[in-house]
This record gives sequence, structure tokens and C-alpha cells, in this order.
Amino acid sequence: MKLELDMFFLYGSTILPECILIFSLLIILIIDLTFPKKDTIWLYFISLTSLLISIIILLFQYKTDPIISFLGSFQTDSFSRIFQSFIVFCSILCIPLSIEYIKCTKMAIPEFLIFILTATVGGMFLCGANDLVTIFVSLECLSLCSYLLCGYTKRDIRSNEAAMKYLLIGGTSSSILAYGFSWLYGLSGGETNIQKITNGLLNAEMYNSSATFIAFICILVGLAFKLSLVPFHQWTPDIYEGSPTPVVAFLSVTSKIAGLALATRILNILFVFSPNEWKIFLEILAILSMILGNLVAITQTSMKRMLAYSSISQIGYILIGLITSDLKGYTSMTIYVFFYIFMNLGTFACIILYSLRTGTDNIRDYAGLYVKDPLLSFSLTLCLLSLGGLPPLTGFFGKVYLFWCGWQSGFYLLVFIALITSVISLYYYLKIIKLILTKKNNEINPYIQAYIITSPTFFSKNPVEFVMIFCALGSTFLGVIINPIFSFFQDSLSLSVFFIK
Repeated sequence: MKLELDMFFLYGSTILPECILIFSLLIILIIDLTFPKKDTIWLYFISLTSLLISIIILLFQYKTDPIISFLGSFQTDSFSRIFQSFIVFCSILCIPLSIEYIKCTKMAIPEFLIFILTATVGGMFLCGANDLVTIFVSLECLSLCSYLLCGYTKRDIRSNEAAMKYLLIGGTSSSILAYGFSWLYGLSGGETNIQKITNGLLNAEMYNSSATFIAFICILVGLAFKLSLVPFHQWTPDIYEGSPTPVVAFLSVTSKIAGLALATRILNILFVFSPNEWKIFLEILAILSMILGNLVAITQTSMKRMLAYSSISQIGYILIGLITSDLKGYTSMTIYVFFYIFMNLGTFACIILYSLRTGTDNIRDYAGLYVKDPLLSFSLTLCLLSLGGLPPLTGFFGKVYLFWCGWQSGFYLLVFIALITSVISLYYYLKIIKLILTKKNNEINPYIQAYIITSPTFFSKNPVEFVMIFCALGSTFLGVIINPIFSFFQDSLSLSVFFIK
């Protein structure tokens, strides 16, 4: 018992940000059970305060030497800290996005915050998981909360359908992933630690065997489902369309960040002996995702379905940095993920605000929006153009660094297709912007006619507008300081286990 306590105090700082979130989660649960007529402002305050404290701790722990703790099941390094801070940052932005939505739908607030915080904790543990059991438990913690969040609006049949589809497809992908893990467990002689599995495969000379290849395929398929890579993307548009919009905003960034952190760790440690194989497979999946995601997005009539296919194409771009598997490639991938948080959440903030005021999600109903709400129109325009990579916005600089690193590493076909599909993406983004800035036959859309602005100033009390403005500014001006950002992330990632010799 004394040994366990000593180990906890020795390694407790490595999971301190997660412990703070777990503690706040328990406080919210106790308040919900103890005080039936509670002030909901305190629940939001507790959750946001715990997230802010966690991200501050993570910022102070960026440049730390790698630490393996809890009998090798958890690994702390600069790479995991960066991605953990991204997940916490997304949660900080997504909770204000949900306040007005929850008020309109009259759904329970404590449950929503508990699911959000639990999913955040699961994603954070997944970023540093160093053991097959820890990886699977963390992944399921994130996934199960995601299923519950998709079905949060119980009275909406589309939300129930989305939750059921996500549960079935997510369960299938988790089963395939677990099957791949079981192969590695057997081939390595009963090891679950990923470094020991690598050594076990090397000692048994099984790292080039067909059995290891089967394990690799199963794990790759499981990861591709989680990342919405073509052809394992079928669940994404339906989940985006049926789920509550704040939930979609949260999942669209959090699941990708956690999935990328997991994929990077597994591919660079477990399959370090066959880098060319996983690079070829990932390159094919990235190309398919970029082509199909952008082409199908053109035909969509729903904003959320369009963003679903847009996110499929975006993960194809992000994979370029992972495929290069060097320090500059990972740095460019990390920068683009950071920029993507602003671009994507800013777009979703605009959609949430518009749907709350009109009740529609159809693209054609945005026609003439600038007449009633120039601020929303301008913010949505900036975020969409930044997603498309139009200079001089933030997305342009992120793509330039990402594509340049891919080109320097010799992936010419991948970068060429990424450039072509980026131009294609501008078409459907500009189509929406044209609708917003023009009136069809000089007639105002009936949704726009009934459009009511509750707070027309920049000093708005509406939290959705605050997040929208914040993300729009980030989507516009972060590219100006990309060189310091690149240097900061590169210096931090150089301390990661992937690059320490």
C-alpha cells in the first residue's frame, strides 16, 4: 500500500490536469444529486474553471523530459502535452457554444457537462497512453461519451438515429482495433506495453511476418474509422446531420486530435520497423479522403453535411504531416491542427447562432444574411475562406507549411492532389459566401425576414457570439505570427520520444 502511495505522489504530477477535471466532474455530479434547484451558472463556472486550470498546468509542462509512469502504462512528453492542451482548449470553446442551445432545447445541463468533461479526460489519457489496455479504455471512455452526446436531445428522432448509428459503427471499429491488439499481444509473448511489444516482435523476428501485417491492417482500419478516413467515413455525414450542433462541433475537433495522437504513437513505436508500409497505406487513404470529401461536399444542401465532408478532406491534408514522419512534418501537422480548431469551431459557432435564430440548417436559407447580420456574415466568410486556404488568412499559411514539408519529403503526388483538391474546396466555400452576400431576385429570404438579432454589438453577452468572434480573429490573423508558432512547436516536439536519440 505504501509503495502504491509513493508511486502516486511520485508520478501524480503527470496526470494532474486529468485529476483536476475528474475532481470537477465529481463536484458537478454531487451538486446535481444534492441540490435539485441549482444555479446553472455555477455548473458552467466549475467546468470552465477546471478546464482553464488544466490548460495552464499543461502550458507549464510543455517542455518536459519524457516520463513513463504507472508501470509503463502512461507516457508524458511534449507531444502528448501539446495534444492534450488542444483537447482542453476545444472543450473550453465548446461549452460556451452549448449554453444557448441547451437553454432553447431545455435539456439537462449537468449530464451534458459531465459527458463533455469525461470525453475530455478520455481524450487526454489517450494522448499519453503507452499500453494496449490503457489505449483501449481511454478510447472507449471518449467514444462512449461521444455516443451519449449524440443522443443528448432525446426528443429528436434524428439525434436518436445518429446515436444508434454511431454506437453500432463505433463498436464495430473498436472490435476490429481490439482484434489487432490481440494479435500483437500474442506475437510479442503476452506483452501489453507498446515498447515491450516492439522488443518482443524484434526478439521473435516476427516484425515482418504476415501475422504482424494482419495486426497492422486491423489497427489501421480501427484508426481510420475514428479519423473518418475514406472508405471508412460512411458514419460521418449522418452523425453530423443528426447530432446536436454543439456536440458536432466538439466531436469534429476532439476526436481528430485524440485519433491523430494515438495514430502517431502507434505507428512510430509499434510499426517502426516497417515505415514504408504504413506510409503507403496512409497515403492512399489521404488521397481518397481529399478527393471524395471535396467532390461530395459540392453537392450537399445541408451546412452540417457539407462540413462533414469538408472534415473528411481536412483530415486528408493533416495526414501529410504524419506521413512525412520527421520533426518538420509533425510540427506542420501540429500547427495545422491548432489552426483547424479556430477555423472549424468558428464555422460551427456561426451555424449554431444562425440555427438558433432561424431554426434552419439548409445552405440556401443563408441567402441575403448580410442584410440582417453583417457580423455573422463576415465571421462565417472569414472562417470558410480560411478552411479553403485562401491567402492571407490563417488556413493558407497552415497549408503552405504542411504541403511544403510533404514536398521536401518526396511525396509529390500526395501534395499535388492536395493542391488540386484545395482549389476545388474553394468552390463550395465561395458558393456559400456568394449566397450570404447576395439576394436572389432582390427578394429577402423568409428566414432572413424573421431573423432577430438579440445583441448587435461586439460587446455581446451571447457566449456563442464571443466564441464566433474569437475564432474568426484566430482564423484571420494567426498566420501572421506563424514563424514564432512554428519555432515554438518545433522546439517542444524535439523533446518528444520520437526524436530523442
